[in-house]
Amino acid sequence: MSQTRQIAEMILRGFRKHFQLFQKVTAKAKQRFEQADWRAYQQDSSERISFYDQRVAETVAELKQAMPSDCLNESLWQQVKQQYLQYLLFHPQAELAETFYNSVFCRLFARKYYHNQNIFVESTLNQQHLPAPISSVYQSYFPAEDGLKQSIRRIVAHFAFTTPFINLERDIRYIVKSFIHQSEHGRYPVHQIRFDMLKSVFFRNKAAYIVGRVVTPDGQQPFIIPLLHQQGAGLYLDTLLTDPQHMSIIFGFSRAYFMVQCPVPSALVHFLRELLPHKTLAELYASIGLHKQGKTEFYRELLSHLTKSNDQFVAAPGIRGMVMMVFTLPSFPYVFKVIRDKFAPSKEFGRATVKARYLLVKKHDRVGRMADTLEYSDVALPKNRFTPELLQELIATIGGSLQIDDELVVIKHLYIERRMVPLNIYLEQASAAEKATIMADYGNAIKEMIAANIFPGDMLLKNFGVTRHKRVVFYDYDEVQYLLDVNFRSLPKSDNFEDAINAEANCCAAPGDVFPEQMATFVTPQPEIRQLLFGKHPELLDAAYWRTKQQAISKGIVEDIFPYPDNLRFCLRYANDDITSETNNAR
Repeated sequence: MSQTRQIAEMILRGFRKHFQLFQKVTAKAKQRFEQADWRAYQQDSSERISFYDQRVAETVAELKQAMPSDCLNESLWQQVKQQYLQYLLFHPQAELAETFYNSVFCRLFARKYYHNQNIFVESTLNQQHLPAPISSVYQSYFPAEDGLKQSIRRIVAHFAFTTPFINLERDIRYIVKSFIHQSEHGRYPVHQIRFDMLKSVFFRNKAAYIVGRVVTPDGQQPFIIPLLHQQGAGLYLDTLLTDPQHMSIIFGFSRAYFMVQCPVPSALVHFLRELLPHKTLAELYASIGLHKQGKTEFYRELLSHLTKSNDQFVAAPGIRGMVMMVFTLPSFPYVFKVIRDKFAPSKEFGRATVKARYLLVKKHDRVGRMADTLEYSDVALPKNRFTPELLQELIATIGGSLQIDDELVVIKHLYIERRMVPLNIYLEQASAAEKATIMADYGNAIKEMIAANIFPGDMLLKNFGVTRHKRVVFYDYDEVQYLLDVNFRSLPKSDNFEDAINAEANCCAAPGDVFPEQMATFVTPQPEIRQLLFGKHPELLDAAYWRTKQQAISKGIVEDIFPYPDNLRFCLRYANDDITSETNNAR
């Protein structure tokens, strides 16, 4: 066997091992859901994130051991790439295998070798030449043959859940009823309706999602059925989602990655993109757990955007952070975050702690309230795209993470997130009604994070953003920690204001102590904003409330946090239905 072929096959073998293990742990999600084993599911989901880097490291070690003297021969690797490419012509995970090859190469070679002759800067895959047609990932159902009810029944039956349903016939009636009333396509006769349903269930947290589309002469629309498991009773269909905006939120960047079987990822992602045209390939790959592929696609999107635009990087709007230097490209909807060389004296931790906390969030259930972060090393950006003011500020604040060549600015370690409007800036421009709505949602965001065992740490409004869907999302992770690691205390009680101020100032606090009452002073110094928040969420000022949440987490209780409005749930929407009432009583 030639050396070229040997290296190519070793890399492909490493990728195959990675993907098999990835699929194996993903396949456990169905069993976890059927058994209501939420803790095990969370562990699987967290551990899966590390699989990729582990397999890349193993493959690099094998290469170095097998051919230590030839590993860094660039001309040899150009031949290796061509050989590897031959193996990918009909490979079902070709784009993932390309990324794996890139990762191995980049572990062996310096940045100057990162060009398209050596690695897959440009993918060989495009929508016209997918490894398998998009139709391979879905199954079609025709109500003209069986009627709506039977079609829904067949859709659910396809997934062969072993846990019985509480009342499937009732739930199917509600699906049909909702489809007729809420869907733009529900007015069509059955012979003009087709359902295209993905063959794999999407699992996340305590829910399973049957995902597909309804097709009529007017076009297509999402058709998503969330399933829940009422422990001790059985499964039930919770609602029907047909609004593209609801689907966009479900697949949003602030939620944990789905566990979903995807033997042909490109076909699955392109199916989803037809329903979510505003989502990028990067976002969709990440949403189904292929976050490394998401990184690859994002980098390609960035390079493409840089060639099509001419604006310059500038400092991100808002108050400067004490840990991160943040900049952005106005025409590109993301922010770039670099750890500062020196922190403010109040920050009693270092670079390693910051990186560990960002990883903690990456592996955790983000419950729709914490932005996903893309992490990169040695990112090269054109020097002429930086304003002189920004470049000067970067040299002064992150010089240790910066290398400036003749034409490039190379950043050693970089985080990238979706750009949002900082909550404090949003409030400056908002109407009275908008302020009330967004502060109520800020309180909801805090509650949902603590329900997921996350204490944000620094809860200042500047550390939260507002999405295009007007949801409040947290994005500053340098002080984040598990809720269980915090000691919540009440401030000493005093009879008058002066004594209260003195008591607060002189109260002794040990490391890990937090006084929720101080939120009123430090988080919302403006009386109007304070009233809007604590008028809706007064319990956030009560240390006992936080301790109650800690006790629930310690007991293994995983709260339900729904990525869609409560009023869409059948148990509320059809609360007066006799059968529903019976089910609610059974709960």
